[in-house]
Amino acid sequence: MQSLKGTGVALITPFTSDLSVDVVALQNLVEYVIEGGVEYLVVLGTTGESVTLTTEEKQLVKRIVVEANKKRLPLVLGVGGNNTQEVVSELTQENLEGFDAILSVSPYYNKPTQEGIYQHFKMIAEQSPLPIILYNVPGRTGSNMSPDTIVRLADDFTNVIGVKEAAGSLVQGMEIIRKVARKDFLVVSGDDAIALPLVLAGGAGVISVIGQGIPAKFSEMIRLGLSRKVDEAFELQYEMMPIIDMIFEQGNPAGIKEILKLAKISDAYLRLPLVNVDKCLEERIEREYNKIK
Repeated sequence: MQSLKGTGVALITPFTSDLSVDVVALQNLVEYVIEGGVEYLVVLGTTGESVTLTTEEKQLVKRIVVEANKKRLPLVLGVGGNNTQEVVSELTQENLEGFDAILSVSPYYNKPTQEGIYQHFKMIAEQSPLPIILYNVPGRTGSNMSPDTIVRLADDFTNVIGVKEAAGSLVQGMEIIRKVARKDFLVVSGDDAIALPLVLAGGAGVISVIGQGIPAKFSEMIRLGLSRKVDEAFELQYEMMPIIDMIFEQGNPAGIKEILKLAKISDAYLRLPLVNVDKCLEERIEREYNKIK
C-alpha cells in the first residue's frame, strides 16, 4: 500500500440549498483535487458528514466518486463505528468495488478500554476484505488509542496497514513510528498543522482537510517533506499555518466548505447539527485564502 503515501484528502459531501447531495459539485471536487496533485482520496469520513447521510446517499457518494476518479487515484472508504458487529456486517455485505482500503475510526462514545479497542479491530481485521487504516481521533471519540495498542494490532494483523493519527500530539505519532517493527506500516497524520513535522519524523503523509481547499500547495509541501527538502517544505508550512487554524476554529467541515465556496467548487451548506461559520470568520478566511491561493 505504498500508493497511500503522501497527501490523501478527506472529501467533503457538498449539498445543494435543499440539502440534497450536490452530485455536480462532488464531481468537480474530485477533479479539482486530482488536478491539484494529491495522492489519494478518502470518502465518507468525518469531513464528509457521513453520520448525517442516509444509506442511499452514502451509496450515491461512493458511486459518484468512483466514477469521477476513473481509477486515477487510490480510494479509501470510511467504515467505522461503535457497534463492532455492525461495522463487520457493513464490510462483508457492502459493495466495495473501486476501493483500495478502509479507514476505520476507533469506537466512540462507549469509551472502551485498550483491550476493548484491540478486540474491536481484531474482529474487523479478521473479516475485512480490504486492508485497514486505523483512525485515532480522541477529540471526537472520547478515548485515545494508545501507541501500544496500535503496535499490537500492527504486529498481529498484516492487513492493518497503517494508522491515521489525530491525537494532536507529535510525540504520540513519533512513539508509534519508533515502536512499530513493520517498515511498511503507514503512520499518517490526521492533523494538518503537524503533518509536515510528522513526515520529517518518519511518517508516511497525511489525510488532510485543507488539502482539498488548496491541493497543489499542500500536497507539494508533503512531497517536499518526504524528499527531505526541509527548508522549502517549511516555507509552505508557515505560509499555510493561519488558514489551517482558521478552518478548524468553528468546526469541521464548516471551515473547509467556506474555502471550497471561494474556490467555486461547491456551496457551504451543512446539515444540522452543524452550522456555518460566523460572518467574522468567513471574512477572515476569505482574506487569508486570497493571499495564498
